[in-house]
Amino acid sequence: MSDSWVNSAERIGADLHVELAGSGSRRAALIRALRAAVQDGRLAPGTRLPPYRSLAADLGLARNTVADAYAELVAEGWLTARQGSGTRVAPRAEPVRAARVPKKVPRRAAAPAHNLMQGQPDAGSFPRGAWLSSARRALNAAPNEAFGPGDPQGRIELRRALAGYLARVRGVRTTPERIVICSGFAHALRLLFGGQVLRGPLAVESYGLGFHRSLLAAEGVRTVPVGLDEQGARVAELAERPELKGVRSALLTPAHQFPTGGPLHPERRAAVVDWARARGRVILEDDYDGEFRYDREPVGAVQGLDPERVVYIGSVSKSLSPAVRLGWMVLPEQLVDQVLAAKGQREAWASVLDQLTLADLIESGAYDRHVRRMRQRYRGRRDQLLAALDEHAPHITAAGIAAGLHAVLRLPPGTERSVLKATAWQGVALDGLAAYRHPDATMPGQDGLVVGYATPPDHAYQAALDALCRALPPAP
Repeated sequence: MSDSWVNSAERIGADLHVELAGSGSRRAALIRALRAAVQDGRLAPGTRLPPYRSLAADLGLARNTVADAYAELVAEGWLTARQGSGTRVAPRAEPVRAARVPKKVPRRAAAPAHNLMQGQPDAGSFPRGAWLSSARRALNAAPNEAFGPGDPQGRIELRRALAGYLARVRGVRTTPERIVICSGFAHALRLLFGGQVLRGPLAVESYGLGFHRSLLAAEGVRTVPVGLDEQGARVAELAERPELKGVRSALLTPAHQFPTGGPLHPERRAAVVDWARARGRVILEDDYDGEFRYDREPVGAVQGLDPERVVYIGSVSKSLSPAVRLGWMVLPEQLVDQVLAAKGQREAWASVLDQLTLADLIESGAYDRHVRRMRQRYRGRRDQLLAALDEHAPHITAAGIAAGLHAVLRLPPGTERSVLKATAWQGVALDGLAAYRHPDATMPGQDGLVVGYATPPDHAYQAALDALCRALPPAP
């Protein structure tokens, strides 16, 4: 960049919007407009005004007209002018604000003292340094075309990185051409069902996120619940129960049933794939926290059993942060073009810069290191929860496997509602198990608390557990 170009740019100055309205000379109109801009706060104290030559050119005025207006406002105390500093709004030229009638601000409920809501990773553990380093490297290496509208399938750098990572860590069988980047699990559902790639009715587990059921209902998709037991979803019902025989696909959380916590038994994993093959159906695998297994190595994805019958969906909302709006679908070959058609010709959801950063984070090994670190951290949190129960409420047990970011505490039948009131009284925010039950579920209801142990900061976690234990029912 040449010095002459820079000097020319400085002479041009900043933009300033003023309207020369009213009667009188152009000079008087400019003085009124500038005075009004200072009065109502559009020109804050200390703001540097454009050089009078620049403003004169912008407004189509003579230079002397603008210079005289500036001089008049300097004399009145609205502006200051110093050699080398230009013309600025005077420091004491505060805007004159009209008196306002105070409005009644609705009182917000006080935030709970202890947040044990599920679904949120430890926000303080986001790998800021590693993310920043990856962002720098990704920006430096990005080709110019990366800053265009964006490929709706997602950046090839991220799809390649994911193909290798998911194969290595989750046993997923795929190629970059079968991966479509999205902004998360909800976005994936909207593309699949809102885009008419898949149609209802859809089989879902009897316990799951009501948000997902509402999203599907908004797309006109009827959900039919499948029962659950200690071995996961009772997938035999898909072929046996009359109301389930018409479903066209099934949504499952095989690695760690949400929220009850059990994995899908190996025989049932094979059985549901056989069902999909025999009937030409599709399985949607929600692998929301598959990397976080604490008692042994995580179970591989069901997708590995038949990539043509399973849509594998994942995201970084649990491993990194829900603020990073990135997810992915690993699709059967015949669905890729349909999903891309539903997504549109341009990437409108997932930031290309974030995609490039995540790709580098994975390729550099920083993502693996972060997941391993968080796996140890969350395992310690879960162990701390179990230790608190052993000490203060040994009659309350945690259901499911040692995995994920939450645990379900089993409660005596009929006590969930009263215990939730007690936890609220103790300042503890969490959900009861009934909040996740499908309204059409036929299996017997269970009483329990869904405790998210990843959210509180370290210094507040023990106090949250103490408050929780004070709210638990006494031993029968």
